[in-house]
Amino acid sequence: MNPWREVLDRIEAGDDRDLATFLDGLSDLGRRAVAVQLHGHLTEELRGGFLARADIEGLATGFRLAGAACFTGAEQVAAWLDRRELRRPRDPDLDTALLLPRLRRRPLEWRRDLAVRLAARLRPATGRRRWQREEGVPGWDLVAALVADTGLEPPDGDAFVVGWVWRLARRWPSEDLGLDADPLLDALLPRLFRAQGVAEPLGRSTAMSELAALARTGRVPRATLVDGCASRFLAGGPDAEMMPFVWLWRLLAPEPPEVPVLDLVRLLPSAGASVAELAVEELRRAEEAGLLDDELFAEAVGALAYRPEKKLVEEAVRWAARATGPRGGGTVPALAAVFDVDDPALRGRAVRLAVRLAPYAGEAGRDAVREAAARLPADLRERVAAGYGEIAGAEPEQPVAAVLRAPAPPALAPPIASPAELVAELRALDWRSEPARCERALGGLVELTHRDRAAVAAALRPWWEETLPDGAAAGRDPEEETYLYGFGLSSYDRGIPSLVLHCALAVVAPAWSRRLARDHDSSEWACRRLVRRRLEEVIALFEDGRTVPALLATPTSATGHVDATVLVERMERLEGGEPLPADFEQALLRLPRRHDPELVVRAEKLPGEAGRTLAAWLRDGGWPDPVVRVTPYEDERSHDNYSPRGWSRRMRVEVVAPAGLPAWLAGSWGVDQRGRAYLSSPEDALWGPLVLPSHRELVAAALVRFQPWVSDSNDARTTVLAALAHGDGPVGAATAMLIAGGLGHRRDAQRAAAAEAALTLAARGQLPAADLGRAVAQLVEAEFVVLKRITAALDDLTAAGAHAEVWAVLAEALPALLPRPGERPRAGLGELLAVAARAAALTGARGEVAGLAEMAARKGSSRVLYEARHLHETLTATSSTATSST
Repeated sequence: MNPWREVLDRIEAGDDRDLATFLDGLSDLGRRAVAVQLHGHLTEELRGGFLARADIEGLATGFRLAGAACFTGAEQVAAWLDRRELRRPRDPDLDTALLLPRLRRRPLEWRRDLAVRLAARLRPATGRRRWQREEGVPGWDLVAALVADTGLEPPDGDAFVVGWVWRLARRWPSEDLGLDADPLLDALLPRLFRAQGVAEPLGRSTAMSELAALARTGRVPRATLVDGCASRFLAGGPDAEMMPFVWLWRLLAPEPPEVPVLDLVRLLPSAGASVAELAVEELRRAEEAGLLDDELFAEAVGALAYRPEKKLVEEAVRWAARATGPRGGGTVPALAAVFDVDDPALRGRAVRLAVRLAPYAGEAGRDAVREAAARLPADLRERVAAGYGEIAGAEPEQPVAAVLRAPAPPALAPPIASPAELVAELRALDWRSEPARCERALGGLVELTHRDRAAVAAALRPWWEETLPDGAAAGRDPEEETYLYGFGLSSYDRGIPSLVLHCALAVVAPAWSRRLARDHDSSEWACRRLVRRRLEEVIALFEDGRTVPALLATPTSATGHVDATVLVERMERLEGGEPLPADFEQALLRLPRRHDPELVVRAEKLPGEAGRTLAAWLRDGGWPDPVVRVTPYEDERSHDNYSPRGWSRRMRVEVVAPAGLPAWLAGSWGVDQRGRAYLSSPEDALWGPLVLPSHRELVAAALVRFQPWVSDSNDARTTVLAALAHGDGPVGAATAMLIAGGLGHRRDAQRAAAAEAALTLAARGQLPAADLGRAVAQLVEAEFVVLKRITAALDDLTAAGAHAEVWAVLAEALPALLPRPGERPRAGLGELLAVAARAAALTGARGEVAGLAEMAARKGSSRVLYEARHLHETLTATSSTATSST
């Protein structure tokens, strides 16, 4: 009998119970024979790449059993069980149930040593996706079983606590074992309030509700839970980490005498919003019970006055309003801080309250009020002076406009210079690779292969042979293989980066290359079909043993453009031969709209049909632009109980192709109502600016068509905006709609890309401000975007020097966004009006905005009315405000 072969057969069969029985009967000699083979076998198998690793992970329990039973040292076993490909058995409960009896054959101290070593290796699962994190702490179940089996104290470290909480979160509802009977409860409960990373599993378990119930029965000391929550609050941390403890506190509902008043006051300045709100509620109850003395009361009000959350500042003012006499006088410095808030109604209330409390204000409070009041408008400053004496107003600051500068355009990577560099670049390609990287690799492959095909093939061969299936390297006919693997490709992998690798395969192994089907998918967007046709031309070229000096369409600029002079030079290098058709068509689409007129004479000397076409293009200025119209609408057919929010939001895209287009372009220049002419998936958006660098509006029309709406998505549509702006060609309604959606995006990276695009266009004098204003109004009215995000983005653009463009945008948008008579202003309108006033002041704008005068004339002290009056005064001022540049 060969022990290793017997063990390996059972591992690969996946029969873990039979393997465990067999391992129990092995002699010491047999175990040593298995131990000698395990590491080497696993290392060899892992050379098979991703699929081999996946197979090993599926058989993890078998490998873990073999190592636990056959390795002798505790460190050896711990390192084996913690190997990356073995630490996540598919059934942790079964894995533990099979491992523990095998480990019990070892001495007690050995098992305790193993438990300590495994506990030191514990780390929570990570990942952006929920299912990745729900693995909890891989290996925790075995450590917990060893702790219980050996009587060892639960190990220190947050990971063990996090694993325990994930175990609680994964309990089935039918399990009889509640938290009351959990053997780890008493030891781990104090650590629960200190451990990092417990918030997510606590939020997915009933642990907090069970703890509150156990406190009611006396099983868990109530003071332990209250003090534990307070200590966690004082330790600080993100709001998400605090939420389970806020929930536990609310479940416990401490009586005022139980509330640690001093601790709650001290955490008010820096605590997250949820903890601060809880502290306010508890301190209010303590105040009503007479447990908050004057000093702590003044400290609490002062802390709230400096909070960034408006509702907490409002709470500070309410607390001050309830105080009388000297107790209220202690809050005057806090009221002075409220004089600077960006809310006219709240500011006015703080002024009235400060005047009322003036007789009780101390010297420090009076000084603070007088200093802050100097920055108030004249009417409020006069009110403060009634209680605090004459106050000189501060000199008004003149608005200063920043210099508008375009963000730096992207840089083009240098051409690939050698076969070794080419191989390194091809190795780095994967399905996520950017178009510019694919173009660089393709251009380098074509040029180097033309210079010395044998050298390129020799450089590629070692990499290709690494990926061959079993037996192929020994000379078996590739036609006998069920699947083809060439650089990790199969006939099912048709992405553009994969086709670039296929081009390399056609150089080093033409016979294998021919095995891959090259079919056209009519549902793909037109630009991607062009990219695929161009790549398939190169594949066919190499399979036939031919080469060309260079690809005509390889970009000479990071925007995707091909310099017209360079294109003519590349055509001349063909020495009279016709270029590859799709490559030539792509090159025409990448030509800039401006070029040296004298180049036409040189182009007219080019032979062949392609030469005549290029000369005509340069002479006549290319093709006319299509007409693009984009309007949002709600698709009632998409309303159901299963579709995610936003799936009914649509963009009606209409692109009218001009007359006189060549046949290869005429069928794909327009966009139908289903938007299929350009893009078939959001990932394809990355290719749009590079394929059509001189037709920005056409690319934008395709990008806005995707659902769900762009401001809610997490794909490439918005991130390509910056690249699109650096391109060429007209911009209009589609580009404006895309920028408006990006400025209102829920993610920072997408908003930044949209802002960069707007700045680029503004600095180049190309921003379609009127279209953008209409797009902002349409998207806000249709609730496609949140006005607050749009406002913040426009404010940033104003600060960056695009104030004139922002004012032009808002002058177009405001008439549609202002409330009509009898309507309530929409949320966030006051902040938008404030941005408009700043942009108008910096621009020196004068004139009327429809509906603004009527709104400014309304009575009231709300933020919206205050900002409407401010903007109206700015636009109707008799003398312009000087504007300087820095």
